[in-house]
Amino acid sequence: MSNQYTEDNIKTLDWREHIRMRPGMYIGKLGDGSSQDDGIYILLKEILDNSIDEFVMGSGKTIEVQIRDTEVSIRDYGRGIPLGKMVDAVSKMNTGGKYDTRAFKKSVGLNGVGTKAVNALSSYFKVQSIRDGLTREAVFERGELLEEFEEKETTIRKGTRISFVPDEEIFSNFKFRTEYVSRMLKNYVYLNPGLKILFNGEEFYSENGLKDLLQDNIEEEISYPIIHLKDEDIEIALTHSEKSYSETYYSFVNGQNTTQGGTHLSAFKEAVVKTIRDFYGKNYDPSDIRKSIISAIAIKVMEPVFESQTKTKLGSTDMGGDLPTVRTFINDFVKRHLDNYLHKNPSIAEALQKKINQSERERKDLAGIRKIARERAKKVSLHNKKLRDCKQHYNNQKDSRKLESTIFITEGDSASGSITTSRDVETQAVFSLRGKPLNCYGLTKKIVYENEEFNLLQAALNIEDSLEDLRYNNVVIATDADVDGMHIRLLIITFFLQFFPELIREGHLYILQTPLFRVRNKKETRYCYNEEERIRAISELGKNPEITRFKGLGEISPGEFKNFIGKDIRLEPVMMSKDTTIEELLEFYMGRNTPERQEFIIENLVVENDENLEVV
Repeated sequence: MSNQYTEDNIKTLDWREHIRMRPGMYIGKLGDGSSQDDGIYILLKEILDNSIDEFVMGSGKTIEVQIRDTEVSIRDYGRGIPLGKMVDAVSKMNTGGKYDTRAFKKSVGLNGVGTKAVNALSSYFKVQSIRDGLTREAVFERGELLEEFEEKETTIRKGTRISFVPDEEIFSNFKFRTEYVSRMLKNYVYLNPGLKILFNGEEFYSENGLKDLLQDNIEEEISYPIIHLKDEDIEIALTHSEKSYSETYYSFVNGQNTTQGGTHLSAFKEAVVKTIRDFYGKNYDPSDIRKSIISAIAIKVMEPVFESQTKTKLGSTDMGGDLPTVRTFINDFVKRHLDNYLHKNPSIAEALQKKINQSERERKDLAGIRKIARERAKKVSLHNKKLRDCKQHYNNQKDSRKLESTIFITEGDSASGSITTSRDVETQAVFSLRGKPLNCYGLTKKIVYENEEFNLLQAALNIEDSLEDLRYNNVVIATDADVDGMHIRLLIITFFLQFFPELIREGHLYILQTPLFRVRNKKETRYCYNEEERIRAISELGKNPEITRFKGLGEISPGEFKNFIGKDIRLEPVMMSKDTTIEELLEFYMGRNTPERQEFIIENLVVENDENLEVV
């Protein structure tokens, strides 16, 4: 039977239909708010970018952000959208003020898509513009205009207010996480000194730009004071950690956090290595110079070209106008300013060289062990099949698929078997641990290569040299919801905190949430993730439903497991509180402070006792 292909197969979608049918093209992955890359944060960012552009153009020094449950409201005090074009600006594709570079020379959003995407993907969207003593409002539902109000006189300050509620038809069971929103807003003020952002009453402000960013994010001891250099269109800050093993970079273009780097970050890394080699007159290995580096770079480019609508990776090779290429521009700046700084600050230059020499010694000491470990990792992964890989990877997919790539770290054959059978083989991989991993608190990096489980896990993730090489965007710990499972989870988190804390800092590590209970009658089955959901399900399903308590992942059939790692997957992000350093955290939970830990456990002990449960 042949498939017919006629004129009837050719469809023309309007802008709303296209965005709603293919949201990934505009905002990357959807998600539920558990990841900082999820769509609801992209919606927030798209509106904020317009307010930031107003500040950059010299209009409005304060932005107010409120999030109440699912509704977001953003108010700036910029120039306000021209009232006669306000509705068009938020609802007609390829309509906006940023095509005229005289008005927005170095704007983040240049194609007039962002606000329209927010409008189309929101069940409620309201825009209000105030300028020249007049105001106008319009209300939309899923991109369709519901009501447009006439202009009226007002005495309130000029600017724009946009409110929206992400559409639950697109974003199911979503929740805004304060930690992710705060991080985004802090980045905005670091990049725009003098800008004040108020978020649910909390104020964010920065005077020292990227220097403040590093100071606020560095927990460990550093080798020398932060080097902070800036000029028109570029700013950098850098130092080295005394204890970290990896490289940490924060990169930005025109105020956009380019989490996947791009041409500017590559040029910055190259420039730092070249300048340091020239300054000391030694041909240091690049890995020795960059090991433990903590740095940030922000540049401004005329009409930047990003590799996706979500703007997480810069593709531009030119700065725009009469300026040179991105690579030349950054190399020239770093060469001139970093070289001058080191000459003027000999004590810092000495501390930097001491750190590089230390990294060189450690690399050479580990060289033999690393070679043997790599060979062992290749053999074991080939023959023992600890890693059941997926077909797509973080480094070679289109943008929306990069964000979906996931590896589940689990323990035991039964659990890994259930996930392997149920997973999406295109984007989901499984790594199976054998027994409980070692408590690596206080141990050196040498143990990673000598311990088979750690060595193979490091090889599977491809993070030995840099987090940039991470093969999966989401690293998910999937263990049983019992004492042993919790212990394994804690040991894996300890491993990452000890040797790869940036994996957690950059929002890649999660805990898989699987249901604790199944409540069902003859007509319906409910999966419940906590006691409240169980009680509600029992009440709503009527008398005497069957209640099952799940104990281990291996006891959940693959058919059922598919429900828990598919589009409705529930992930709990592993986050680090600013109130506690990594050292304090690990010392308390993994150190030898047994009495203190016992007291903590007793005070927080929850006892489950329900004789009516069938335990699976």
